[in-house]
Amino acid sequence: MMLITRFSDHSLRMQIALVFGTLVVTLSVLLSLGFGELLKHRIQRDAGSSLQVVAENAGKLLALGLMQRSLEAEVMASAEVVWSKGLDSAEAQHMLARSQAMQPTNLWIGVADAQGVVRNATRGLLVGQSVAQRPWFQHGLEGVHVGDVHPAKLLESLLPPTATGEPHRFVDFAAPIRVGPTTVGVLGIHGSWQWTREVLESLTPASSDESALELFIFDREGQLIFAPGGQTEVMRSAGQRLPEDISVNNNRDGDRTQTTVVRWRDGKRYLTAATQLQPRNAASDLGWRIVARQPVELAFAEADNTVQLALVIGLTAALLASALAWLAARRLSVDLYALADAASAVEVGLPGSDIPTMQSSREVQQLSQSLGRMTHRLLAAREAMEEKVRLRTLELEAANRALDLQARTDALTGLLNRRGFETQMAFAVALARRSSRPLSLITVDVDHFKRVNDTYGHEAGDEVLRRLARTLESRLRGSDVVARLGGEEFVALLPDTDLEGAQSIAQALVTAMAEQQNPVVGTITVSAGVATMRSADDNGAAMLRRGDAALYEAKGQGRNRVCVEA
Repeated sequence: MMLITRFSDHSLRMQIALVFGTLVVTLSVLLSLGFGELLKHRIQRDAGSSLQVVAENAGKLLALGLMQRSLEAEVMASAEVVWSKGLDSAEAQHMLARSQAMQPTNLWIGVADAQGVVRNATRGLLVGQSVAQRPWFQHGLEGVHVGDVHPAKLLESLLPPTATGEPHRFVDFAAPIRVGPTTVGVLGIHGSWQWTREVLESLTPASSDESALELFIFDREGQLIFAPGGQTEVMRSAGQRLPEDISVNNNRDGDRTQTTVVRWRDGKRYLTAATQLQPRNAASDLGWRIVARQPVELAFAEADNTVQLALVIGLTAALLASALAWLAARRLSVDLYALADAASAVEVGLPGSDIPTMQSSREVQQLSQSLGRMTHRLLAAREAMEEKVRLRTLELEAANRALDLQARTDALTGLLNRRGFETQMAFAVALARRSSRPLSLITVDVDHFKRVNDTYGHEAGDEVLRRLARTLESRLRGSDVVARLGGEEFVALLPDTDLEGAQSIAQALVTAMAEQQNPVVGTITVSAGVATMRSADDNGAAMLRRGDAALYEAKGQGRNRVCVEA
């Protein structure tokens, strides 16, 4: 009652100013918070989507790497022409060494006979020792096998320490070696777990140090198997497992799982996205979960700043409106109701809603115009923020395209790498099937390339590879596809070319290389294998295997020559 009495003691202008000022401040705050929360929700959703994209891209690259390495083991194990000469033959040793040179993260490649005794291996490690009890050997006798990550056992003391100081951990790849119908042994590859760190670091944005974006891998049971910065063992010791409150995107139902805010074992809250590794073949189905996280205070920092800015703008406009309200004395109540209705319409987002200009008095007109400008400014701020989000999305898409191009191109020669070649191969095979046109390929390998590296150094070896790449590009047609599969092995895909024509082209390439003189190395020769698409049921992988077999035959016949598929 005392409050009412004191309020009534004021003049009408003061009463109107107090009531109207309070109302305008409230409306301005509501409008500011409403627009701010709307923008905050949009920014948070985009931040979550970006985090999910990073996790999914990491999963795709890891799945591709597992498939490629399992195929590598399968292809080497299927080289019957090599294994028929003995598991410990020089040809087998050369093939293992060449494969390791192509994939330096394959720390050990070896061959065990059917009894589990190592007969051949890179750098001679474990030769003569038994691996009969190792899971990769037991599973490798039955078929292609990819083993989950595990600590090194026999090789831990034989290998140099890792760059991070952590113990060696391997992912095993194995395939049976058969000569005819008989399984004579198992080819095994111990791939370094460090390749996972390289893959994940290649996807981390350049600004990740500021944004604290981190990528983790958990196994099928939810155990942590990779953490950035060499923190795997520390976090495992702290009991960190796959957070229970997150939903893992299986990439199968067509609907992207929403990211969630989860409290991790360190007690901090992170915006978290998770996706399940989708295997490219049955052997590489390890059930890994790739998890991306970012501290909430950094992930939502821009959204919080937006809300604060909207609130400041709203309060500033409210103060201006309150000052103008002091001048309102007549017919103000009618205009107040009209302004309140208009503000409510703007708040709920009705189409075409706006703050009208009142004409009852100069003061009310100024007030309504101020509120209108405030609303337009907030709408402009929202549109500017949406445009900023759109531009950042375009930048992310451009970065992803650049990563995809980098992943398909060989950095040394500028040719396609194996991944890029496989895409072109699939397209060419499909076109040849549809049009019933011939399709052939030539596999090319530099003779005695290891001797060149050992004698003249890797820079001279790199120049030899670049010279061969230039020769291939200059001698082949624009419609032909040239790629470097790895190491000193190249391949050329020849559309509309039969076996005889491909053999003639291959011979011309071999002759052209033999006629060149390298100022450092001298004469460099190459060997080539030729294969062609036999029927509509043939496929690129089979053609490449036959081309490799023909290449090995050319090597076996003395090098500097061309052999065609049997």
